[in-house]
Amino acid sequence: MPNIPVTTWSLEQTAPTDLLPAEPPEGEVRVHRAEVPSPEFSRFLYASVGGDIRWTDRLSWTYARWREHLERPGVETWVAYDRGTPAGYVELEPQDDGVVEIVYFGLVPAFRGRRIGGHLLSYGTARAWDLADRWPGLTDTKRVWLHTCSKDGEHAMANYQRRGFQLFDTKVEEEAEVPAPGPWPGAYPA
Repeated sequence: MPNIPVTTWSLEQTAPTDLLPAEPPEGEVRVHRAEVPSPEFSRFLYASVGGDIRWTDRLSWTYARWREHLERPGVETWVAYDRGTPAGYVELEPQDDGVVEIVYFGLVPAFRGRRIGGHLLSYGTARAWDLADRWPGLTDTKRVWLHTCSKDGEHAMANYQRRGFQLFDTKVEEEAEVPAPGPWPGAYPA
């Protein structure tokens, strides 16, 4: 496979008041925390949301590696459900000195374009700001950050900026072009 240039943008909020919440979508969309660490469910979300946009770094994780990650204090998965069906998720991971990274965020392809993403990002960002309230021993959140890249959905950057995230770094690197794996092998045409 040839190499392609990939631009990665890093964005941040430095105060809870930076968050500009989206209006909730119409219908029965609910966001709930997946409180029981479940490697099966987390891998399902990861593969279903990222399969068409080339999320591949966790596909080789073992069950034990998933469990180890999910059981770390402060790692949280918040899932959006549309009428009971998982529509997307946001994964939070605390770092040092009150920093929380939104490690993964996105929607299953069938749920994109329905205003669920802005709502889920708003909800997930608010939960990043109050993460220490649920995890005694964690430092209060002082900064929430994330990154997106040119391989992500075409509306990702605009959604982050509409929610109040500010750009603080841009990098361009060559990466091997990989086919979209889909939620299972062969799910998307090459």
